[in-house]
Amino acid sequence: MDLPPTSLYVHFPWCIKKCPYCDFNSHALKRTLDEPSYLRALVADLDHEMPLVRNRNLESIFLGGGTPSLFSANAISSLLRAVGDRFALSGQTEITMEANPGSLEHDQFDRYLQAGINRLSLGIQSFNDDHLKILGRIHDSHIAEKALAAARQAGFENLNIDLMYGLPHQTVEMAVSDCNRAMEHSPAHISYYQLTIEPQTRFFADPPELPGNDRQFEMQVAIQERLREEGYFQYEVSAYCVADRKCVHNVNYWEFGDYLGIGAGAHSKITRNNRVSRFWKQKHPETYMDQVSRNGPYRTQTAVPPGDLLFEFMLNGLRLKNGVALEQCEQRTGLPAQEIRRRLSGLLDSGWVHLTDDRIACSDQGYLFIDEILQTLLPDPDP
Repeated sequence: MDLPPTSLYVHFPWCIKKCPYCDFNSHALKRTLDEPSYLRALVADLDHEMPLVRNRNLESIFLGGGTPSLFSANAISSLLRAVGDRFALSGQTEITMEANPGSLEHDQFDRYLQAGINRLSLGIQSFNDDHLKILGRIHDSHIAEKALAAARQAGFENLNIDLMYGLPHQTVEMAVSDCNRAMEHSPAHISYYQLTIEPQTRFFADPPELPGNDRQFEMQVAIQERLREEGYFQYEVSAYCVADRKCVHNVNYWEFGDYLGIGAGAHSKITRNNRVSRFWKQKHPETYMDQVSRNGPYRTQTAVPPGDLLFEFMLNGLRLKNGVALEQCEQRTGLPAQEIRRRLSGLLDSGWVHLTDDRIACSDQGYLFIDEILQTLLPDPDP
C-alpha cells in the first residue's frame, strides 16, 4: 500500500461562546487565554507524533477549532515556525486558518498573512441578523461585511466563506440572498452546509423548527443554480470554488489521504506498514495540556480493519463530484481492481454509481442519495 499525501491539522479548542448547533470539540473561554501554555503543548504534541510522519512532506496545514483567530498573529507565527523546523514546507503549501468575524480585530488580518496564513476561512453562516441570533453567533451582518472587506484589503486572495442553509424560518429567497451577498465579495471558495441537529448540542435538547425536507431541497437546488451562474463549480457535497481554488486540505481528507492532528481532541489517520490507524487526543484542553507535558496517555489509537477500508475510502471519495480514480482506490485500500469492481457491482448495476475511464463516481441521481449508497458498503458485522 503506497503512502498517501499527508496534511497537518491543528485544533484550537476555545470559542468566546459555544453555538447551539455545534458538536465540535469547542469550549467557551472563561478566563484569559494562555497562549504560551497551549503553544508549548502543541509543539510537544507534534514532537511526540513526528515518528509517525518522519520524512514526509506536508500538502497542507489547517488551523481549525473552536476559534483559532482568538490567538494572536504572533502566536500563529511562532507555531508555523515550529512546524517549518520539522517539515520541509514550500511556498505552495496551503495554510488555512478559520476565523470568526466577531472574535478578532480586523487589523490583524495583514499580520496573519505575514505569519504565513495564505488561505482564510471566515465563518459567516448567514447575512441575516435574525438567523445569526438564532444560531448564537456573536457577530451581525455588518461585522461580517467589515471582516470580509478587511480580509480583502489585507491581501487575502484565497478566501473561503462558510454559509448554512435550512435555518429556522428560512425561505428559499433568504437562502439565495445569503448566497448573493457572499458572492459580492468574490471569494475563491464557498462552503455551504445544511444545518443538521446533532446530539450533544443545545439544539438537540431544544430543537428549533426547521424547514421541511422539500423546502430544504428547493434551497439546495436554488443555491447550486446561483453559484453555477456566477462561475462556482461544485466539487464536493458542500464545497464550491472558482477556477483551481479547491481546498487542498479537505480534498486530501476526501481522497483518503493521511493527516496528523495535534491539539485537544484532534484526530489523525496514518498509513504505516500497509496498515491504516486512527488516533485521537484527549478532548478537554486542560487535561490535554497536562498530559502532553508529562508525556502521559493523551491519545487513543485503533487500527482500521482491512475489511473496512473500502467503505472508509468511499465514505469520503464519493462526496467528490468527479469521484476518485480506481487506481487511487487500489493504492489506499490495498484491494485489487477486480475485488473493488466485485464489491461495487450492485451499485454499478443500480446506476447510482458509475465506473467510467477508471474513475468511480456517483451518477447525478446517486449524488442525491449518498447516505443510502454508503449503507450498502457497510462492512458486515462480526458474527
